[in-house]
Amino acid sequence: MRVLPVPGGLPIQRRNVTAVLAGIEAITFDFGNTLVPVGRAALRSVVLLTAEAASRRDAKVEREAFLHAWSEERERQFRENVPQFREVDLTERLVRVYARLRGMPAPASDAGWDDAAAGRLSDPAEIEAIVEAYSRSFVEALPPAFGVDAMLARLAASGRRLAILSNWPLAATIDRYAEARGWMTALRAIVVSQRVGVIKPHPAIFAAARSALGEPEPASILHVGDDWAADVAGAAAAGWRTAWVSERPADTPLPTSEPDRTVEADLELGAIADLERRLAWVGAVGGAGR
Repeated sequence: MRVLPVPGGLPIQRRNVTAVLAGIEAITFDFGNTLVPVGRAALRSVVLLTAEAASRRDAKVEREAFLHAWSEERERQFRENVPQFREVDLTERLVRVYARLRGMPAPASDAGWDDAAAGRLSDPAEIEAIVEAYSRSFVEALPPAFGVDAMLARLAASGRRLAILSNWPLAATIDRYAEARGWMTALRAIVVSQRVGVIKPHPAIFAAARSALGEPEPASILHVGDDWAADVAGAAAAGWRTAWVSERPADTPLPTSEPDRTVEADLELGAIADLERRLAWVGAVGGAGR
């Protein structure tokens, strides 16, 4: 594509991107399918390792029965919680899985659990151990998107405040992942739906992230994510600028939504690695126009 010159020697393409990104002081990143691709096979391997940990702890827990119950209860949780902007809970899921494995009939697909009764069929220490196994398996099994480790370090060095802002059922997993990858020195905050109590696009989780970043002006925050409704529409409603990442595993089991064009993203990125190149046209914070 031929790029026409404009006064001052700044190409039209670069001038437009510079205008969009000027004044960005903080950047928040979605986790699953933005910083870390989550394909079906990779996530299944995590659940398999979790089932094996459960079987080692209790020989009466059959792996295939665990996997079947896990899958059905995962889907039930999404039906119950997502329409209410609530995060699913892994501890709750495991309590229900163990109740099924130990003889309590699962309710009909459109009915709810008696969680108090289900909880009497497992021990809290047992549930905690299997949640921990799931978390550690995820960190070990899923690598980040190409170049993310170095990108976060360079963006932090540019003077921008960085945070993870994610819908995720176990905040400790993201904490552990960030620690293992060396991201903690680049991040100001990790804001996760499990801790906040609501999922994106609810405005409360964006308010929590802005507070954790030191209350920058909304228009100075850029949120980067792959889920149109949660990330683009949610951040735009909060007055933030937005970058949509179109690349994600085709078979991802994570909840996703596609562009409906009721809002427009400020940037559309083929991959997360494209962000740094676009920001390089602006430079470090306070460096635009130099």
